[in-house]
Amino acid sequence: MVTAIQIPTLQLILAGQDPPLDLDALQGLWTESQYLRLTEATNRLVEFTDGAIEVLPMPTYKHQAMVRVLLFALWTFVAPTGGTAVCAALRMRIRPGKYREPDLLALRDRHDPRFSNALWRGADLVVEIVSPDNPERDTQVKRRDYAEGGVPEYWIVNPLDATITVLRLAGDAYVEHGVFRRPDTATSLVLPGFAVAVDTVLDAD
Repeated sequence: MVTAIQIPTLQLILAGQDPPLDLDALQGLWTESQYLRLTEATNRLVEFTDGAIEVLPMPTYKHQAMVRVLLFALWTFVAPTGGTAVCAALRMRIRPGKYREPDLLALRDRHDPRFSNALWRGADLVVEIVSPDNPERDTQVKRRDYAEGGVPEYWIVNPLDATITVLRLAGDAYVEHGVFRRPDTATSLVLPGFAVAVDTVLDAD
């Protein structure tokens, strides 16, 4: 077990500076409290699964432009009725020992017990923009993760094939509500009435 996390050293590494540290040698040894301390000491996106950390790639402008469009749309929809929506970086606990940082998270009620200032313990809807470095992370791995966390609806925005896939939780796995393409409008089940044009998201600038 790692007994003392080297936060200053790790901050340098996450910023791409020397001296190097072999993070692979520590994988599986991080504690949950060390992960939480780490993420409070860096502005990089870092996820955690049972002792292992994953530093996510830095978002591009295009990625953030799509996040901005969706965040404004979600916020405008849920805020008038007491809900809230935020973008990364915000930790969401899937279960003890597993944390993710979705691109977007929304709750219909900000008084929901899953809400807290430091981290959320779930959401009504999460969104990921597929990253070209590892598309399977968002299309497959996180599909299982968010189902495990009981998130009722998961949106996958995939610029690589120009789709928005909306998944609804059925039991312990997701099923497709719809795969929306240009010039479709993607719709939500968990937020009835919420919809966004695929073109508007993919062409965000």
